[in-house]
Amino acid sequence: MTNTVLHQIAKKAALLAVAFQISFSSLLLAQIPAPEETLGFKVGADFHLATYEQSLAYFNKLDASSDGIQMVHVGETSEGRPWYFALISSPENIKNIDKYKAIAQRLAHPDGITREEAKQLAKEGKPIVHIDGGLHASEVAGAQHTISLAHQLISTAESDERIARILDDVIILLWPSLNPDGQDIIANWYEENVGTPYEVAPVPWLYQKYVGHDNNRDAYMVNMIESRVVGRTWREWEPNIIHVHHQSSPFPTRIWLPPFAEPIASHTPPLVAREVNMIGMAMAQELETEGLKGAVHMGQGFDAWYPGYIDYMPVLQNIPSFWTETALYRYATPYFYTINDFPKDRSDLRIESLYSSPWPGGWWRISDAIQYMQTASIAVLDYASKYSETVLFNKYQSAQNTIEKYRNEPPYAYFIPQQQRDPARPVELLKRLAFNGIKISQLDKAITFDGQAYPKGTWVIPMDQEFAELARQVLDVQAYPDLREFPDGPLEQPYDAAGWSLPLQFELNITAAASPLSEEVRASLVEVKGTKVDWKTTSSDDNSKIDFAPGAGFNTNEVAAGIRPLPGSVKGSGTTLLLDPKENNTFRVLGEAWKQGLTVEYANQKYAIKGASETLAKRWVDDFAVNIVRTGNSSGIRIQPRIAIYEPWTASMDMGWTRWLLDNFGLPYTVIQNSDFAASNLKDRFDVIVMASERNGTIENGYKKGQVPPRYEGGLGETGIRNLDDFVKAGGTLVCMNQSSDFAIESLYLPVKNVVKGVNRKDFFTGGSIMEVTTNTSHPVMAGMPDHASVFVNRSPVFTTLEGFKGEALAKYQDKGSPLRSGFLLGTKYLNGYAAALDVQHGQGHVILFGFQPQWRGQPMGTYRTLFNAMLYGENTAKSRTVSEGFWAAPAKAEGNSKASSGKQ
Repeated sequence: MTNTVLHQIAKKAALLAVAFQISFSSLLLAQIPAPEETLGFKVGADFHLATYEQSLAYFNKLDASSDGIQMVHVGETSEGRPWYFALISSPENIKNIDKYKAIAQRLAHPDGITREEAKQLAKEGKPIVHIDGGLHASEVAGAQHTISLAHQLISTAESDERIARILDDVIILLWPSLNPDGQDIIANWYEENVGTPYEVAPVPWLYQKYVGHDNNRDAYMVNMIESRVVGRTWREWEPNIIHVHHQSSPFPTRIWLPPFAEPIASHTPPLVAREVNMIGMAMAQELETEGLKGAVHMGQGFDAWYPGYIDYMPVLQNIPSFWTETALYRYATPYFYTINDFPKDRSDLRIESLYSSPWPGGWWRISDAIQYMQTASIAVLDYASKYSETVLFNKYQSAQNTIEKYRNEPPYAYFIPQQQRDPARPVELLKRLAFNGIKISQLDKAITFDGQAYPKGTWVIPMDQEFAELARQVLDVQAYPDLREFPDGPLEQPYDAAGWSLPLQFELNITAAASPLSEEVRASLVEVKGTKVDWKTTSSDDNSKIDFAPGAGFNTNEVAAGIRPLPGSVKGSGTTLLLDPKENNTFRVLGEAWKQGLTVEYANQKYAIKGASETLAKRWVDDFAVNIVRTGNSSGIRIQPRIAIYEPWTASMDMGWTRWLLDNFGLPYTVIQNSDFAASNLKDRFDVIVMASERNGTIENGYKKGQVPPRYEGGLGETGIRNLDDFVKAGGTLVCMNQSSDFAIESLYLPVKNVVKGVNRKDFFTGGSIMEVTTNTSHPVMAGMPDHASVFVNRSPVFTTLEGFKGEALAKYQDKGSPLRSGFLLGTKYLNGYAAALDVQHGQGHVILFGFQPQWRGQPMGTYRTLFNAMLYGENTAKSRTVSEGFWAAPAKAEGNSKASSGKQ
């Protein structure tokens, strides 16, 4: 054959090969279903949102069509929906997934491996990247972009070299939604209202069973089922990057990206912080490459001071973890912006150092938000691919840095005695820490260290461990920095809480070791380990009633499963059981007693249960570790609670936390809404009405006319307030937490003044902090409290009383000096000498005003009892009360705005 003939044959063969490849690729593409085939509309179409069920159906179709994706079941949501993430990578990586998970574990927990071994593991491993959407379900584009992202990754795996490289190099944990319940709530609400005057109306209930938006404030407490599912999954997979999508970019910017605003968490590992910043810049670069304008960084909004964010706490576990904020109008409804909509400081479209391509306005659609999110997600995956070895090794290095740090500087350990005012309380704390990966030991003998004696059984958290920064971040006292644009200028306020120290909130005695642990102490430490339960095979029954987590709960972690309290006890003899409210689980016993039809009484700062058998008493002691005293005589006041919880249509997170708390303690209550107050029979139905922290206007007025469908409009209104007033005057008890106290003061014309109402924030600010108060322990609402207690304040009222006041103070601030325990306080004089909580007599009834949040996000376990006591402070208990003289008297002159007064003008 001539060369020409050979060339022609080769050319035909090449063309056939190309044709075959095109045909094969087309066949592969044809086998990958498009989202619209399942959803019935294109992802990102105006006026359309996929529900979680539709999303899951599509992901399952992808799973059936490709060996590059595998759906992984991780548990159930609060409403019982099955929950999955999609494992996406090359088929070869998925086949060898156990190998890569093992490498991730070794690098995350580096005990016993050298730097050289870690480098070799980093070469062999694959970065594991978590990406999700929909955590805050009303930020709708996130859970739509995951559908589109999954389709792009699977459908272009053979045709796009970059995507093929990413899938070869990276293991992706793509969660269709981080809030499946919320996705359905929002999508169904929107579908119901599209095309009506209420198309963009807010949802009148929470988009999670209890806490709605606060599902991103629960990371270290893991109170919610969803928080525990995600945390448990992370400890199994130990991801190298976590990217959580949100939608709240500061207008008119189109997407906010790290670096974060100042300040960031004080114990953030430096190496991880640097990597977060690098990834943020990589996302911005990718957006600019794709011509997507409007990316911005830092600013004054999104700081990372509070460690409770599910998308930031992992930084303290050596994982580059961050959130992004893409612009949102409302749901899937498009909107056209003109320059006239822009704030003045951005209307000139000036190029800024961290806002390089200002967005000029125009149409903004959900498809635009999805495009920005998807571009950012691909950039994160591309970063993990390009810097695979660095990402893997840095996790090891950050962990090793933390271990070395606390071998050489304090705190070297934390000592937590078993014996506390409430012996169950340290268990609640330690189980949560253990669930989040903190290693805990116990002393196997009594020791003396740094001049302090510790008995056998004392828990110890040695700080030379990889997640030590997380332990320190929640156990230490916080000092929020005084950041101002100029001296005496406005304070840069924290995006969330300024102080949250858990020993203070839990009312625990914990000691930080200022000296290195001696050999004697080290030899006395025994690592805590128990028999963990398998969440996949465990029933919904509570496996450990000592903690609040139902079902498998914290005991899916072997360290948490080994943490047990000192055993409870039954002492004395007689048919009446006395329980002390200083122990939180006393109230769980009361809840069970009422369910059993037993008589419960209040007697001399204790609760008495009559008619309980020895078997039942023993079960309570075993289940809840309570300490019971039997007595033959008890002449208390019977308590048969008829508790109502007011739930406004404005989706109250604080009320959601209240319901969560009562449900976990088994205390009976009835949810009432605006329509219940229209009737005049409140006192016939209830003894106590509870209002969580709500603004005055929210309770009185609710949503304005035309803002939501008519059945959700309004608040209590004049009729409801009048009937509430009659309820209290007839002998009822109204319990108001935090901001709702202002409503009661003004609407019921109470002779009380909030001295900080109307005070400028440059003069008084607390920013969500912990203060110390002195308590009136003789009052039933303060039964079980210590003389000095820590309370969480957040935009909280501060009280003084006016002429005509009857009642007494429940808690007060000190006369001089700062009551700040953790966080920030500006304007000490606005607290000194004033009351933090009041019992106001109003007619024949009482109004309990809390100037703090006793149940804030389920964290302040040291003040739970004040709320429970208040709910049980009915008419008969109040009538038996003799006012305690001398605890507190109103200061002669009240600080604050002279225009702020009691009642309406």
